[in-house]
Amino acid sequence: MKKFSAVMLAGVVLIVGLVSARAEDDKARPEAKCPVSGKPIDMEHALAYKGAKVYFCCPNCPGAFKGNTAKFAARANHQLVLTEQAKPTGKCPLTARPIDKTKTVEVAGVTVAFCCPNCQGKVAKASGDEQITLVFADKSFEKGFEVPKKKD
Repeated sequence: MKKFSAVMLAGVVLIVGLVSARAEDDKARPEAKCPVSGKPIDMEHALAYKGAKVYFCCPNCPGAFKGNTAKFAARANHQLVLTEQAKPTGKCPLTARPIDKTKTVEVAGVTVAFCCPNCQGKVAKASGDEQITLVFADKSFEKGFEVPKKKD
């Protein structure tokens, strides 16, 4: 009976540890926002975008996004990275040169690496939407990130 209790206790401790670790991960990861409204997303409202999906807060925002995708592209690209649908390419989003993993800036919940102190400093000096635009506008996104091709 003691062996059974010890095994049960070990199992409970393991489960509690995993749940706690998951809760910590969820707290550390910022919540994805609708690229149109900036509100939390609802996974039921989505559009295909760059080989992935961009999510919205309500049924009205996809229409606004389609009507002016360029206006919302930086925030949509940021969401693709934040939701791990897009991955870093190993190149600086500002210059497309190879990154130096020691030159990073946290941009709206995403750690982004740059090629040099100049690029790192330029992004570090910016804030809010200006940072998002510098790093995730279409030209920068194409240099520094990619949506992996889905295997059939």
